[in-house]
Amino acid sequence: MSENSAFVKAKQYVESHLHDSGAQRKGTVGPCITISREAGSGSGLIAEKLIQFLKPLSKNPDAAWALFDKNLIERVLEDHHLPQQIAKFLSEEKKPFLTQTMNEILGIHPPMMKLYHKTTETILHLAHIGNCIIIGQGANIITASLKNAYHIRLVAPLEFRIKNVQEFYGNTKAEAVEFVKKEDANRNAFIKDHFNRNAEDQLLYHSILNTGNFSLDEVAKILAESVRIKFPKFYAE
Repeated sequence: MSENSAFVKAKQYVESHLHDSGAQRKGTVGPCITISREAGSGSGLIAEKLIQFLKPLSKNPDAAWALFDKNLIERVLEDHHLPQQIAKFLSEEKKPFLTQTMNEILGIHPPMMKLYHKTTETILHLAHIGNCIIIGQGANIITASLKNAYHIRLVAPLEFRIKNVQEFYGNTKAEAVEFVKKEDANRNAFIKDHFNRNAEDQLLYHSILNTGNFSLDEVAKILAESVRIKFPKFYAE
């Protein structure tokens, strides 16, 4: 799925649910699934397949679902009327402290904590709508107290992840190794810096799955069944 098409689907999802708040009033909001992942473990493809497996199981198979990954950044900008130029500052990539400070002093972008606060607001709004998957951004920690949240951690052997990155992005092995190491470090630092938690803490998740042991379909089926068991009121037996 292209980033543009994912964003269009995400917008349609939000608009359709916000125009029909009946489910929220009746307390039948669907699950919010969060995915924390090691780089190259296949989170994007698995999330798309997970939605495909969950929809037919739902008591309301026509309900709109959406996946929020990179398009979540666009949603934050739209929610809070922020200029497109600051989108890069909302990523999980760690920024040098001096660079952040100077940019804020010079007015290049709003204070980072303000941006992350708005990201948190957006994630909570999406979680309360339900029937969504949110990848990264500490969404599992942000939504930890919500009864409709289900938290997943995807891991895999290093060589498996390096190979996935090579195939997906067309990188050389050296480039893929650098990518995986940098992404893992950035994501772990993001969770530590903003939530003072360890992304590898097993107690933060309902399910932890080694994607190197299964096909993409098998991973999605396992997770779909786990979500169905956790939230039986949403799914047919």
